[in-house]
Amino acid sequence: MSDRKVIRVKDVMKRSFDMVDGMTTVKEALVRMHHIETKCLIVNKRHDDDEYGIVLLSDIAKAVLAKDRSPDRVNVYEVMSKPVVSVDQLMDIRYCARLFDKFGLSRAPVMENGKVIGIVSFTDMVLHGLVKDV
Repeated sequence: MSDRKVIRVKDVMKRSFDMVDGMTTVKEALVRMHHIETKCLIVNKRHDDDEYGIVLLSDIAKAVLAKDRSPDRVNVYEVMSKPVVSVDQLMDIRYCARLFDKFGLSRAPVMENGKVIGIVSFTDMVLHGLVKDV
């Protein structure tokens, strides 16, 4: 058995994130972003049987900026990914990194009891997870 200490997603995730409604325009969503370091927006559920969505800033760049669409006329739901792939706060970051690699993710919401409690990214896992061991 290894003596390696398990580093959990909850230990490296960002607890600050921005949540928007899918009907919000891209411009309104960007203006309301307080936590730009997360580089994404979580799209809230419309009802209990709905799922969360996610919009990366790169999605907005590809679907709005590159296509010369007006951010005033594009709603978040038009560029979001839904359902979002999420991770549990107690997941070992090694497995989280493998999940990201397998599904081509760069960041994901962190869940606890069906609610988003943070965002984790490759950067968080590497800089806050591996550096602690060095």
